[in-house]
Amino acid sequence: MTAPTDDCVRPVPRRLLAAATRLFAEQGYDRTSVQEIVEAAGVTKGALYHYFGSKDDLLHEVYGRVLRLQQERLDAFARSDAPVERRLRDAAADVVVTTIENLDDTTIFFRSMHHLGEEKLKQVRAERRRYHERFRALVEEGQQTGVFSTATPADLVVDYHFGSVHHLSAWYRAGGPMGAREVADHLADLLLRALRP
Repeated sequence: MTAPTDDCVRPVPRRLLAAATRLFAEQGYDRTSVQEIVEAAGVTKGALYHYFGSKDDLLHEVYGRVLRLQQERLDAFARSDAPVERRLRDAAADVVVTTIENLDDTTIFFRSMHHLGEEKLKQVRAERRRYHERFRALVEEGQQTGVFSTATPADLVVDYHFGSVHHLSAWYRAGGPMGAREVADHLADLLLRALRP
């Protein structure tokens, strides 16, 4: 008797997401059909519609799972008892690492988010805003307590850091001269240097 393959034991929603992520990354969201996704996942269209309802539900979830992970991790950093400088540095490095570890997901989403329906797009924007506001609160905390400079507004500091994060897919390559942690450390250090009083 042969052992079951990973695809056979993986839950159907995870198989669908894995197949959709691979296909969206390889050929683009708009050029990927529902039929290709279900064939790659080894399920029926009925299974897809049972779990996701539509192709844009899959697109929404591709990014949503990364954003949920990043939000949980940011919330944990923000709640910790560490000094604000340490909490901000950890959060700034973590968003880089988790973005690189899920680069296909984030690349697909930023390239294809305009395909989402209006309600899903509003929801994603609200979730991203919540993340950025929690991150900005760490910057503001440090500015209000004199740990960070107030020369640059907190909003601009956050936009600067996330601009770098959102462009990782344009240049970062696995197996390149720098690993995820090294890139994360450099970008977090740049952020903290910009905030020094």
